[in-house]
This record gives sequence, C-alpha cells and structure tokens, in this order.
Amino acid sequence: MNASFMVLGVTMIAGSVLLRHALPPTRARNLGFLFMAIAGFGVVVVGIFPENTVPALHGLGATLPFTIGNVGVIVLGLSLGPPRAIRLLSLTLGAIALAALTFYASSHYLGLGEGGIERVVAYPQTVWLIFLGGYLLTKSHERTDNDVARS
Repeated sequence: MNASFMVLGVTMIAGSVLLRHALPPTRARNLGFLFMAIAGFGVVVVGIFPENTVPALHGLGATLPFTIGNVGVIVLGLSLGPPRAIRLLSLTLGAIALAALTFYASSHYLGLGEGGIERVVAYPQTVWLIFLGGYLLTKSHERTDNDVARS
C-alpha cells in the first residue's frame, strides 16, 4: 500500500507539471495544478512514513491532499473548462471530501469509524483524477481524429 501511495503521489506531481505545460495557462489553472502537485507530494510522504512509523510526518503528509488537494479539485474543475458534467462532478466530489474532512477533524465519524471517514476524505480526489484523466484522454483522441480527418 505504501508503494501505491508513492506511485500515486509521483503521478499526481508529474501529471500536474505535464498538464500545466500542455494547456493554456490561467492564474486559476496554475494554482490548481500547483495545489495538485503539493497534494501529490503529501501522498508520497504518506507512503514513505506510514502512520505506525512516524505519525507526525504521516499526518502532515495526509493534510496536504486532504486540504490543498481537495481545494485543487474544485479549482481545476472550474478552470479547465470541461463540460458541465465534469464541472459538477468536480464541485460535488470536492465538497464531499471537504465536508468529510470537517467531520474527520472534529472526530465525528458518522458511523464509519475513523478509517472510514478518512477514506471519504481521500477517495473523491482519486475518483476525480480518474474521471479527469479519462475526459482529457477522450478530448485528446477527438482532437487527433479531427486532425487526421482534415488531412
């Protein structure tokens, strides 16, 4: 699991850097990609320092994707100009994760236990990354197909 956290974090950082350079820059977009790269760094820290080894560093690492990463989901979802469904998904998943973070931080686990509510904070971001990647991949293929059709 720790290795998968590190791989996820590195891909978040790499994806943020690559997409930032591939898409037209705006302040919001740059901020959103910066937030996702910082969140990726936090995920790497979580993988390097499991909770049962260095709890303080694990907690610090988890704080980055839990806060900055989930805000980044909302910022990027609104600034990338995706279809309405993707924007709505971004807002919904970001809001769910941030609301769950509030419950987690106040030790209100909603009957899910501490680990369960922690997953509700973390997983919406991963789900969003998958949907956004799928959307951008589809958009890229459409652009390539249109370029081929024109030639």
